[in-house]
Amino acid sequence: MSEYDGHQYVGIDLHRRRSVIVRQTDQGEQLSVVRIVNDPVALGLQIEQAGTRPDVVLEATYGWYWAADVLQAAGAHVHLAHPLGVKGFAYRRVKNDVRDAADLVDLLRMGRLPESWIAPAETRELRELVRYRAKLVALRSGLKAQVHAVLAKAGVLLAVSDLFGVDGRAQLEQTALSGACAQRVASLLKLIDILDAEEDLFNRRIAERLRGHAGCGAIQWLPGIGPVLAAVLVAEIGDVRRFPSADRLCSWSGLTPRHYESDTVARHGHVTKQGSKLVRWAVVEAIQRKTTPKIKEDRARIGARRGKKSRRSPRPANCSRWSTTGCATGTSAPWPARPREQLGGGRRAVGQLSDPHPARSRF
Repeated sequence: MSEYDGHQYVGIDLHRRRSVIVRQTDQGEQLSVVRIVNDPVALGLQIEQAGTRPDVVLEATYGWYWAADVLQAAGAHVHLAHPLGVKGFAYRRVKNDVRDAADLVDLLRMGRLPESWIAPAETRELRELVRYRAKLVALRSGLKAQVHAVLAKAGVLLAVSDLFGVDGRAQLEQTALSGACAQRVASLLKLIDILDAEEDLFNRRIAERLRGHAGCGAIQWLPGIGPVLAAVLVAEIGDVRRFPSADRLCSWSGLTPRHYESDTVARHGHVTKQGSKLVRWAVVEAIQRKTTPKIKEDRARIGARRGKKSRRSPRPANCSRWSTTGCATGTSAPWPARPREQLGGGRRAVGQLSDPHPARSRF
């Protein structure tokens, strides 16, 4: 235990193999600087030196999960620094691990730390499953594109709408290819079958975790949102009550336009695209299939102004405002107009709701 009995602040510059830990008093006086090899036991022993319930800050960098779990288990109040908010550290004249950790703890003490949300363990588990499934689908799409490329090189054109459906696979196996083209297609088809099996496995695992989830079932009542998109929204957003309004959620997901203003000059750009790529993909996919009168009106208005291509995604932010509300309230409706301090009541309501549409809640 440290000789200093007051409240302590700890900054950790976390790396893959080693990390630097800086401890300070509440007045900014430096108590110690320690470099450790990344290990849960070593980190836990160092945090014990910081007294009871220290405030600890680390950056949301590569592999931060284990460190946050160890710190919380040791009784620390953990803060996660947003990487974009501390990007200015790279422009200092002197940059090293000790300075990075000290600057993090200084921002924390002054109340100016740009923080990220630390998702609970169950949300992180669901994210791992959903994100890995998305990677499997992306890998499979790349393999299918290679099959199309090989057929194009060989001058083969099959008259099927889905080359990898039942009829398409039957025709593909009967197609006479020679040499390396035949070997490559055979190998690609084997890999596609393996990825199909793995995707089915993870579909079942995700469905098991989301079985009985009121919010996941509720948002599937919205046109354009099915089991896959609902799972993505629930996993990536987590507890939607952490956002005080729908506009904050849209900003977090990168669906709001950039705004640059200085003196009398103001510039508005495209959407920021900061945040979860999967959330943006999900709402853009959903908005292309929504058939509500408001979406039709927006699509026609934007198409008349910007051309036919722009009609595909009129307002993805509209979809996020409606669909993600169901993650918290269990109903598909606009964002509730109530103060943030009153949003806690929704958690008990979610637990009391049953699945509104069991047939559509399956992943």
